[in-house]
Amino acid sequence: MEIGIGWCYCHVYRVKMSTPARKRLMRDFKRLMQDPPAGISGAPQDNNIMLWNAVIFGPDDTPWDGGTFKLTLQFTEDYPNKPPTVRFVSRMFHPNIYADGSICLDILQNQWSPIYDVAAILTSIQSLLCDPNPNSPANSEAARLFSENKREYNRKVREMVEQSWTAD
Repeated sequence: MEIGIGWCYCHVYRVKMSTPARKRLMRDFKRLMQDPPAGISGAPQDNNIMLWNAVIFGPDDTPWDGGTFKLTLQFTEDYPNKPPTVRFVSRMFHPNIYADGSICLDILQNQWSPIYDVAAILTSIQSLLCDPNPNSPANSEAARLFSENKREYNRKVREMVEQSWTAD
C-alpha cells in the first residue's frame, strides 16, 4: 500500500513540475548555473522553483562596490508571460527602490517581455543601481540627493553597502 502512495506522490510532483512556467524556470536556472553573468547569482528556495533567492553584488568602481544585496523573486504560473514580483530583502537607499524593497523598473512592469529570463532581470536590476531614474522616484529623498547632492547620496549608499555585509 505505501508503495502505491509513494508512486502517487511522485507522479503528482512530476505533473506539477511540468507546467510551462516551471519548465521555463528550470531552463532559466540551468542557464544561470552554466553561464552566470558577473556579479549576480540566484537559485530556487528549498524545493520551490516558483520562489527564488538572489544576490546582486555592487558593481566595481561605483558607490555600490563591495555590497552584497539580497532579493527574492516570486513567480506565478503566468511566467514568462508575466514578470515575477522582485523585492530587495536588504535595506536599500536608491531612487527607484521603495521602502518595502520593491523595485520601480520598467521591465518588471509595462515593458516586460517573455524573452527576459532570471539572468536578464537580475542584470537589469544591477544596472539600475548605478543608473537610477530620479524622474520616477520610489524614494523621493534618494532621488533628491542623487540629483542635488551626489556626495551625500554616495555616503548613504556606502552605509547600505556596509550594512549588507552584516545583515542576515
